[in-house]
Amino acid sequence: MAYGEFVVQRDLNFIVNRGDVFIIMGGSGCGKSTVMRALTGMQRPSAGTVWFEDARLWDLDDSARQRVLRRSGVVFQSGGLWSSMTLAENIELPLREYTDLDPQEMRELARLKLAWVGLAGFEEFYPSEISGGMQRRAGVARALALDPEVLFFDEPSAGLDPISSRRLDELILELKDSLGATIVVVTHELASIFTIGNNAVFLDPVSRTQLATGDPKWLRDHSDDPQVRAFLNRGDAA
Repeated sequence: MAYGEFVVQRDLNFIVNRGDVFIIMGGSGCGKSTVMRALTGMQRPSAGTVWFEDARLWDLDDSARQRVLRRSGVVFQSGGLWSSMTLAENIELPLREYTDLDPQEMRELARLKLAWVGLAGFEEFYPSEISGGMQRRAGVARALALDPEVLFFDEPSAGLDPISSRRLDELILELKDSLGATIVVVTHELASIFTIGNNAVFLDPVSRTQLATGDPKWLRDHSDDPQVRAFLNRGDAA
């Protein structure tokens, strides 16, 4: 991954297995979100390949790539909701774009997705009328609109209080168990890493490459790399 001549990360080689809660972790400025943009089809890598099962994502033409990417959903840091739309209308937007459902069916699906994330009864609320944690959950509901196989979260706990952050972690685990979704999370929050993650890649901003992959708890206790152990054994480790 690079911006012009500036290399953000190089020589990355990791596998997200079906059913993983996979953590992309590392300190600030290491390129976590940049790597996620390559995985979600938002930014072409400068070199290398992103595989989605047997499809080479960036070798596909635009229409084929969009069909593959429709099997995934993205939850942005702020929730990424349209402020001029109600929560239900935000969720109906991808349904209008990509399905032939009638308005009543879309409204029922929007109500269902909001109920899944604990927001039943908030269909007609606008984003400005609910808390930050609720906005984040509404963003999850919208990412679920097209029943994706893979969910991407970019720093889901950023700016949230500890209680809201913990509830979001619990929601992520519930989605994994109830929907069988594969989940990829960009985060540096240790509490979340150890609560939800079963697989991970550690990105280093100095060498600009990955230093380790594997279960975060195992890496914390057994990694051969001192930087990885130091990152995962900070004072607020759980």
